[in-house]
Amino acid sequence: MFRNTVKTLMVAAMLAGSSLAASAADYTIRATANSNENDEDYDGLVVFKNFVESASNGAIAVELFIGTQLCSKGAECLQGVSDGSIDIYISTSGGASGIFPYVQVLDLPYLMASDRIAEEVLAGDFTRTMRKMALADSNDTIRLMTIGNTGGWRNFANTKRRVTQPSDMKGLKIRTVVADLPQELVKAMGASPTPIPWPELFTSFQTGVVEGSKNGITDIMGMKFPDAGLKFVTLDGHAYMGALWWMNNQKFASMPENLRRVIVDGFAALQQATFASPKRKSIKAYEDFVAAGGDLYVPSPEEKAKFKAAATPVYDWFKTNVKGGTEIFDSLTSNVAKAEEKLNAGTMMDVK
Repeated sequence: MFRNTVKTLMVAAMLAGSSLAASAADYTIRATANSNENDEDYDGLVVFKNFVESASNGAIAVELFIGTQLCSKGAECLQGVSDGSIDIYISTSGGASGIFPYVQVLDLPYLMASDRIAEEVLAGDFTRTMRKMALADSNDTIRLMTIGNTGGWRNFANTKRRVTQPSDMKGLKIRTVVADLPQELVKAMGASPTPIPWPELFTSFQTGVVEGSKNGITDIMGMKFPDAGLKFVTLDGHAYMGALWWMNNQKFASMPENLRRVIVDGFAALQQATFASPKRKSIKAYEDFVAAGGDLYVPSPEEKAKFKAAATPVYDWFKTNVKGGTEIFDSLTSNVAKAEEKLNAGTMMDVK
């Protein structure tokens, strides 16, 4: 009882301190994530809040709204960022594709081969290119601050059989979001894309409405999909699950340069936190999946090459059908090539 009382007093003191800090701050930032406190998005925001408030010496206060208190869907939330009712919002590429269709470049399969390459690319000029495009398309109201990670890598998973090559996917009904690109990818693999809202996916597995999905292992285990019959995961790692962090550009621009630097550094710290969080969380998720009888398959380099070859037509589809597709595709692939060259050169020196 004494411990509970102390804990209650500590929480109250923290909340009171936060309120006092907000009232004393020169700038207050309202940040939201449509997730929960077990998510890497939340981890990133906690790191961001701590860094920004400390590094600004209290000049900036950060208020966190986790869940759907401020908004619930991508278009609604991005509109809030645009009009200034929300200062910071995190979206997936699917959540922002209705407004910025070229962000789906992050869903193009097999372009980034590892965490190191993805992290090198997303911390550099590729993100600046996408920022410039988004500012132009939003009349300078929505600024892309950084791209982190939300869930690791997308892999193919299903309820029916082990998948070792694209031909094994023939006829499988694979859940996708409504966006065109993931549906084109599933078609290229010989499977049938079936758009299903995320909250309905568990029941859809149970009833056979869908037989597979494209998800990271932490999402699979967090949603208890194995209990609904999902038993086979192929670690093809076809897409890095990018998290796009947006900020109201007027709020950012209204700050003096020294505080804008604090914000930029805060997003760099946030990015590093979201890069790291899925790596740790996925360890137990994989262990739990196998312990529950799940089949985890790692494709050989030759098998993975077959997946990439099957997916190649999706690249041309993207460049032809998505506004800004060629520009952002060229930016991503050129920056991937630079990252691979830089990392390979460093590895060669390190192994000697």
